[in-house]
Amino acid sequence: MRKVLLLIFLAFSVNVSGQFVNTLYEDFLKYGTIYAAGNASNAYESSRKDYFLARAGEGGLYEVPRVEDVTEYHPFDYRIGFGIRKLARFDYEVKGSKFYTGTENNVALSAPTAAVHGLEYLFHYEKERLRSEEFVNFRYFLRHTGKYHIVKLESREQGDADFEYKSAEARLRLPIGKKFSISAGAIFKTHKTAHGYNPIEIWLNEMDDAGNFINPWYTLGHVYGLSDHHYESTYDNLETGQEETITDWYWIDEEGDIIAHTDLEFRNTVYRDLIHRFNNERWDMLEGFGEIAPIVGFDFYHYQNDFWLHTYGNYIIPYHSYVMGDKMYNYLNRNNWGRGGLRKDAEPEQWSDYQAGIMMGWKVSRHLGVFIEVEYTKFWSSEMFQSTLGINYTFK
Repeated sequence: MRKVLLLIFLAFSVNVSGQFVNTLYEDFLKYGTIYAAGNASNAYESSRKDYFLARAGEGGLYEVPRVEDVTEYHPFDYRIGFGIRKLARFDYEVKGSKFYTGTENNVALSAPTAAVHGLEYLFHYEKERLRSEEFVNFRYFLRHTGKYHIVKLESREQGDADFEYKSAEARLRLPIGKKFSISAGAIFKTHKTAHGYNPIEIWLNEMDDAGNFINPWYTLGHVYGLSDHHYESTYDNLETGQEETITDWYWIDEEGDIIAHTDLEFRNTVYRDLIHRFNNERWDMLEGFGEIAPIVGFDFYHYQNDFWLHTYGNYIIPYHSYVMGDKMYNYLNRNNWGRGGLRKDAEPEQWSDYQAGIMMGWKVSRHLGVFIEVEYTKFWSSEMFQSTLGINYTFK
């Protein structure tokens, strides 16, 4: 009896496993593409070289100097990426080549409605080096589109553009005829960057209880171990014939080396790097932000061999509510900072995020055709815009 039950259990397990593998293949892997690709190229190099005059050996300052090439040379640029994708193309999207590289622009990632119903995904990761700077880019995208619903998850980072976010959205979809549809639902988005928060500006405007500024601009140098020293210098003014005195401050670093001979020189050179350092340190202290808001969208798609039009839009309604991150520094308070810090009577300021695109092509005649592709995205204070306009003439 036990052997019979064991055989029945094994048969059931094999059947269930077979069904699972079959479902996995049909819903997830079928028509999917696994890829890996990369490229390498010469880095940008200036056509004009930079040179520096150095002392020749033990020679003095006025001996014939040694000319040194101090031009900045970058190692070769490269990009290497890999991933897996299953994205349906619209009829007007022409397959560019027999191999997928991950650099293609897929309209399916932005349009609310997919080219087909069902599951679509993209898991793409890449590293690139551009002019000696290295970046990580990735985009993870998962969407299921049905006749009356849209569910989408996305995580994206574009290192060379400092653009990063994660989102999850669910919408109800209403088809109107065969070409037009509208959708509405809610979206959850995160952002790592504290958009609208400028630490150095806030620090310079801090005040004590008596209304006095407590952080004069030059004290930022003291924060980083630099010191300023007062001096006086006299000289003969050749125009007036009088002896005049100059008073100023010179700056030295922690090793005792002079880094600026006047306050003006310090502010125009070293101070710029200190601002950059200060802001980055304050931004790094903040954790990420997350907010939810209602979202609506539309999609219109018409295709014929000689004319096609695909236009779409997403509008995140200005009713954002933060559920993650320090509320003092979220985007609702981007314009609420002033002298003394965050204004106590400040009201959170809402904003609109949106994305829109249009893809149109028209074969005017057997030989002439025109096309236009435009897409614009605005999230918080970040904007991404791309467009293509062209005319094709074919000799037959």
